[in-house]
Amino acid sequence: MRIRPAGMDELPALSALALRAKASWGYPPAFLEACRDELTLTPEKVAGWDIWVAELDGRPAGMIALRMAGLDAELEDFFVEPELQARGVGSALMSTFLDAARARGAIAVALDADPHAEPIYARFGFTTVGRSPSGSIPGRWLPRMRMRL
Repeated sequence: MRIRPAGMDELPALSALALRAKASWGYPPAFLEACRDELTLTPEKVAGWDIWVAELDGRPAGMIALRMAGLDAELEDFFVEPELQARGVGSALMSTFLDAARARGAIAVALDADPHAEPIYARFGFTTVGRSPSGSIPGRWLPRMRMRL
């Protein structure tokens, strides 16, 4: 496996990966369709982000995105292909992300988690500090998580 920066030409493939990973939680098609815009990566959306891809056998196996917000690093997107979950892809991506955040002077990392992913982030050392409104589903709240570096 190789971790490398994402290319802008990969945004459609990475957007599709994000939808497949979201679907792995068992969400119904209508829910996934409601999330499509938020999970679609465009050059405008990712301006100012650093995105890394985990590549395995010549294809993307996962992705993670960093946006700096002052002294905080915001984890924008973090997805692993469903058939490759729990095989070290996410750990390799998170390690790259945290190294980059520290190198940029971040003192903490924050994110809005899918509720199903909250225990995964907790295993990485994040704690739930509140709730944030979903950008896709009105009335849905997401765990707001944070980790000091």
